[in-house]
This record gives sequence, structure tokens and C-alpha cells, in this order.
Amino acid sequence: MKNAQKGVALIEFALVLPLLLILTFIVTEFGRALYQYNTLVKGARDAARYLSVQNPGSGIAQSKNLVVYGSLTNTGSPLAFGLALNQVKDPVWQLAGASPVINTVTVRIAGCGTSAPPCYKFVPLVVSAFGLTIGEINFADITATMRAPL
Repeated sequence: MKNAQKGVALIEFALVLPLLLILTFIVTEFGRALYQYNTLVKGARDAARYLSVQNPGSGIAQSKNLVVYGSLTNTGSPLAFGLALNQVKDPVWQLAGASPVINTVTVRIAGCGTSAPPCYKFVPLVVSAFGLTIGEINFADITATMRAPL
């Protein structure tokens, strides 16, 4: 009976290994997608904060650079893989309320889940593994709104 069990653990491991690797790839790519989404949200928030202290209609190019590159200048590599300046839409200033009037600015990154191209979508590093295709993740539009100080 003892000799009949030799090699069983190796065969079980060989059967389970592809499933474990697929799960590892999926969890890793999902983590990367969350990380990039968080990076985009923080970039939009920083741009809205920057524009909230500017005069309405000014600083648009700098705010787009802030979203894409993390700085006011158009230098370096994008913070998120595949993010481009044309995916960041022009900010919108709005006056709301009557007494007091509140001035807000909204920054929007077009996501392919809700906007037409050019839009941002997450592209996984591993496209397929063991015959399982991991598709692109289409984010919805990412927006941030800040109120201008009085």
C-alpha cells in the first residue's frame, strides 16, 4: 500500500498548478487595475485642486499635464500605462447656488466604459494564460470636482 502512493502528490500538484497560476494572474491584474484607477483618481483630484485656485479658463494645459504626467510640464512618462493628454477632457467651471454663489471646477478623464474614443482603458500585461483570455477593463469616466475658495 505504501509503494502505491509514490508520485501521487506530484500528479496532484501538476493538476492543480495551472489553476493556481491562473488565479495568481487574475489577482495580480486586478490589483494592477485598482492601482491604475487610484492613480487616475488622484491625478484628476490634483488637477481639480490646482484649477480651483486659478482664474476660470486658465491653466487648462497645466492641469492636463498634472493628470497625465504628475507635473505641470509636459515631461516624463505617463503615470498610467496608455494614458494620453487627449483622454483628459477640458475642465468645466460652474456657478451653483444663489446665496452664496459657489464656483466649482470639474476635471474629467474619459473612460471607455462611458465615453467615445479617445478614452482610457486598462490593458493587462498578460493577455491570455492557459487558454483563458483576460480582456481589457473599461473604466467609467473618472471625475473630480473642487470648490474654488472665496
